[in-house]
Amino acid sequence: MSRSRPVVAIDGPAGAGKSTVTRRVAEELGYLLLGTGALYRAVALSARRAGLHWGDGVGVGAHAERLVESGELTVARGPTGEQRVFLGVEEVTALLGDQSVGQGASEVSTHPAVRAALLEVQRRVGAMGGIVAEGRDVGTVVFPDAEAKFFLTASLAVRAERRYRELLGQGIAGDLAAIQQEVEERDRRDRERAVAPLRRADDAMKIDSSTLSAEEVVALIVEHVRQIARELEAK
Repeated sequence: MSRSRPVVAIDGPAGAGKSTVTRRVAEELGYLLLGTGALYRAVALSARRAGLHWGDGVGVGAHAERLVESGELTVARGPTGEQRVFLGVEEVTALLGDQSVGQGASEVSTHPAVRAALLEVQRRVGAMGGIVAEGRDVGTVVFPDAEAKFFLTASLAVRAERRYRELLGQGIAGDLAAIQQEVEERDRRDRERAVAPLRRADDAMKIDSSTLSAEEVVALIVEHVRQIARELEAK
């Protein structure tokens, strides 16, 4: 597919800083933000509201298909470029940061029917390029032809600490040891799931953010993407 602007794919494990980096990269470039993890979180939230167990692949899969086919699950761009997620007319963006919803997203994302349903939504958004997408399999499954791919990671201890501080910032007192265990368990599920396991695409640039600030990571990615964009414009 020929695009005038690149698709930027940012993958990596939980707590690597993908959401912050993706948002800032999209702002710097003026591209549309597509946080694929938010879509899985929305499915998890909606499934829980419907009384479905996240481990019920058949039930949750059918639920996700209904959300997509009915147009109930939608993504919109906010006034400053941020991603807004809706279930029907209700904006649920603020609810998707809940720790339990994040765990639910990790569970529902293992179901092939859920992934298939959301794949259609994501590819439709990215068809024309000019987007920055983040998730666990953006560069390997969702947009394997993305022109700019990055795999953002950090040590387990650093990622747990970041999540701990994020919760504190929301006024939630968490237990660091428990959070680290949850992050480690989520890593295991993401790596070992049968469908689209977490892995770095062969052509993705690996960035270890353990000792880098968000600003440094953003600058590195933006510089690389702008070079790719110039090459596309020259074709």
